[in-house]
Amino acid sequence: MHIGKAIRLERIFNRNTNKTIIVPMDHGVTVGPISGLEKMRDTVTNLVAGGANAGLVHKGQVKLGHRMQGRDFGCIVHLSAGTCLSPFPNVKRLVTTVEEAIRLGADGVSVHVNLGDETEGQMLSDLGSVAASAGEWGMPLLAMVYARGPKVEDEYDPEMVAHCARVGAELGADVVKVNYTGDAESFAHVVDCACVPVVIAGGAKLDSTRDFLDMVRVSIDAGGAGLSVGRNVFQHRDSTRLVEVLSRIVHDDMDVDSALEGYEDIL
Repeated sequence: MHIGKAIRLERIFNRNTNKTIIVPMDHGVTVGPISGLEKMRDTVTNLVAGGANAGLVHKGQVKLGHRMQGRDFGCIVHLSAGTCLSPFPNVKRLVTTVEEAIRLGADGVSVHVNLGDETEGQMLSDLGSVAASAGEWGMPLLAMVYARGPKVEDEYDPEMVAHCARVGAELGADVVKVNYTGDAESFAHVVDCACVPVVIAGGAKLDSTRDFLDMVRVSIDAGGAGLSVGRNVFQHRDSTRLVEVLSRIVHDDMDVDSALEGYEDIL
């Protein structure tokens, strides 16, 4: 591996466990300034205090999340965007380049692809182009790949999710982010087919913190490399303590009950 890429990946992944807790905070473009993202510097401070490994933001948020003190925090710059206001909300277009992300101090970049959308071809082309550029610069690439389109009946179907993971890997991603399939056996199949580290998405905020923690635990047991979850983390009433529990699960390999000892109040 390119030494620059290896060094940057260690700013995103825990080098001892080869796993990661990534918190995406790119939602402001897609759905607006939702709860938890009003004051980016405070949000990042809370996540870092809990032990999160990296955050994922659009280019204009990098400076707002830079704290100039405390522990370092991996920075992934998201290169693609689209809004819920569009008549084509599944369409994602590149709005940033790898080179601009480098100038911003990024440790990695990410691209979003929705398989099954009418503009899938353009998104796949964008992913391939970014992978080529990222490879030249030694920049880690995270591909968020989902099955969303007129022919997709269930985006959580294990075969659909495995297809998404494989597309990301085959087009050059170093890490793929996909939906969790609901159980260890089917998610293990996704991981096996991907050939690169796989992290789970969180989706809409869940009603139960326990359900969220159980989902993370099972995904790790199935071979997952961690999580890339936004709303279920930064919208929690105590995101710092939640991330501390997640770190126990992801990096210390604790079961959920053990990880929750002394943290029962977060449920």
